[in-house]
Amino acid sequence: MSFEHVFIFALTVFVVSIIPGPSMLLALTHGMYHGTRKSLASALGNVTVTFIQSVISVVGLGAILLASESAFQIIKWGGAAYLLYMGVSLFISAKSSPLSVTGDNERQEVSFFKMFRQSALVTAANPKAIIFFTAVFPQFINQEGAFLIQSIVLTIVCLIVTFTCFMIYVIGGQKLIFLLSKSAVSKYFQRTIGGIFVGSGVALAFSHR
Repeated sequence: MSFEHVFIFALTVFVVSIIPGPSMLLALTHGMYHGTRKSLASALGNVTVTFIQSVISVVGLGAILLASESAFQIIKWGGAAYLLYMGVSLFISAKSSPLSVTGDNERQEVSFFKMFRQSALVTAANPKAIIFFTAVFPQFINQEGAFLIQSIVLTIVCLIVTFTCFMIYVIGGQKLIFLLSKSAVSKYFQRTIGGIFVGSGVALAFSHR
């Protein structure tokens, strides 16, 4: 495995990860509500599930998921339901607790585990991530090299890139709150994010492989 292959793999994962999706929108929301420091819990939840997905792909279970329609549908519908729940929750919070500029100590109190869990569930909500890893990993593994070492390298690179993308959105959310809180559009922004979550849930529910 050459440096060029690792770089192209990292770039591929970055492009796929940085595109706005449920996980990145959650990162943006957590950055707005809870700040960068507390949102590290969310980043950890995202990275943990990404690690599990990559391991599943490496050991070949992704191929099983790809072949099993029932397993795919169970994960897909469960993920869609959770995304819908997150979207409705944001709609409700926009009315009951509009965004405001506060310091880290004054932000909404929420436990490390709750933020970790939310991020982990949103990340796990998309079964296509496993299929993506199953399709991508083999393209960058040299069959003549040590399979385990190459898999470990690619997994570490994937986790670093995923964490970086997540934190970019977290920091962006923390900066964005200072702009939104100065106008009456903050609650509409929250509702927009909530609508995107709902839309993502509906799209996932009716998507095909």
